[in-house]
Amino acid sequence: MAQWILRLDLRSPAWAGDTRSLYPIGLDMAAFADEIGFDKCMLSEHHGADDGYLPSPLVYGAAVAARTRRLKLSISALVLPLHDPLRIAEDAAVLDHIAQGRLELVLAAGFLPAEFAMFHRPIAQRGALLEDHVAVLRQAWRGESFEYQGRTVRVTPRPWQPSGPPLLLGGATPLAARRAARCGDGFVPGVAGLYEIYAATCAGLGKPCAPAPVFGPMAIFVSEDPDGAWQRIAPHALHETNSYARWYAEGAIPGPYGHVDDADELRATGLYQVLTPAQCIDLARRLGPQGQMFVHPLLAGLDPAVGRETLRLIRDRVMPVLADQ
Repeated sequence: MAQWILRLDLRSPAWAGDTRSLYPIGLDMAAFADEIGFDKCMLSEHHGADDGYLPSPLVYGAAVAARTRRLKLSISALVLPLHDPLRIAEDAAVLDHIAQGRLELVLAAGFLPAEFAMFHRPIAQRGALLEDHVAVLRQAWRGESFEYQGRTVRVTPRPWQPSGPPLLLGGATPLAARRAARCGDGFVPGVAGLYEIYAATCAGLGKPCAPAPVFGPMAIFVSEDPDGAWQRIAPHALHETNSYARWYAEGAIPGPYGHVDDADELRATGLYQVLTPAQCIDLARRLGPQGQMFVHPLLAGLDPAVGRETLRLIRDRVMPVLADQ
């Protein structure tokens, strides 16, 4: 069966209404996803966004971990160069204890100039900072004193997982793919064609790597009335798509989202798919065991009723059929 991944970033443009309710609703949805057999909850990070994009995924992840029992927490992605790596080592170790080993970190170099300016970090050095901070995390989680920037430091407690949470690296360039092979425990490509570079680099290093993931749509919804549901979803999908497209342009990097002018054009891209239960079952089968089914129930301030319908239909009409395969 494909992997089921709950996406939460808690962004909501002003026209979508009050964002405060999204935080507890997201926790309820994570608990529901945990109960019905989802594999992961994916929490993302950005800063200073007008729509309130989640800036503190480790904090929110602790709340998700406390409400769930089996759901893996994937912080995807944490923009590591923006942070003090010792602080991240401590926070992630504590979160790993709350989650009892269900935490993984997808670490990225970042790309938005405004974020690096906000935290007074040199964006031109983001790749070097990422590699340095990854090394610090690994050293810190040994639980022993070590030298860091001319001083002796120690991070406690050690994480729940003996070697610490897995450190996957994300990125959208060949350089990022090769860096992931050298420094990471896995790779999350931002665009197609990079996993092959990662796998080839791993082979050259004599390092094993997992099979390439099979990506489906960026967001899946399930409804008995897909056309009617799309009318409700479309404004929020347009906001997300064009926000990401604008950020990619500001950071001068490639990405899966491009600017679109209207809902019909966006629907035709296939990035967002509203499916009947039967169509959802068919997609999960076609993607196979390496496939990733992203469910985004609070997409850019979407009415939670739409997301709840999706989760309910997955529980009642999709999961039972796939479980019988």
